[in-house]
Amino acid sequence: MAQVGEVLAFEDYVRTRQDALLRSARRLVPDPVDAQDLLQTALARTYRRWEGIADKSLADAYLRRVMINTRTEWWRARKLEEVPTEQLPEPRIEDGAEQRADRALLMDILSVLAPKQRSVVVLRHWEQMSTEETAAALGMSAGTVKSTLHRALARLREELESREAEARAAERAESRYTGRREGPDQERGRQRCAA
Repeated sequence: MAQVGEVLAFEDYVRTRQDALLRSARRLVPDPVDAQDLLQTALARTYRRWEGIADKSLADAYLRRVMINTRTEWWRARKLEEVPTEQLPEPRIEDGAEQRADRALLMDILSVLAPKQRSVVVLRHWEQMSTEETAAALGMSAGTVKSTLHRALARLREELESREAEARAAERAESRYTGRREGPDQERGRQRCAA
């Protein structure tokens, strides 16, 4: 009967925490289908150890750690299949709110980070975990969390600046191609001066 009680407790846990856990998975992997696969794999692995988790209030931390480890395994396996390219693909921007565009860009930029760096950024900034909680979840020291976060944020800034410079260069090239050298405000001002 104790085992049936554990199964029911696990089912109840999943039912109440599913949305939050899926959001965590979505932050670790950019593709929504992969995020669902990641969560399902982590839940299956956690279920096998459920009875061993004495303090169920730590279940979220345990499950996040399983998701991070699983995602790292997947990343290592896929790394062998990846082919480097000179240009990153354009970020997917959905029609609609500017917030979605910003989120898509952020998720795309996060993909340049190594799994360890991405995990630290997600836990510290999205999950709003403290340095100590992040260190415990990832099995590293607080100092390592801080230095990893510092390097990750520097890399994200560098990537964002690079993309902004590329966008400006593309706009300049497009204006040369179309023959437009003046913006609409400059042209209106020139016309007013001529009148």
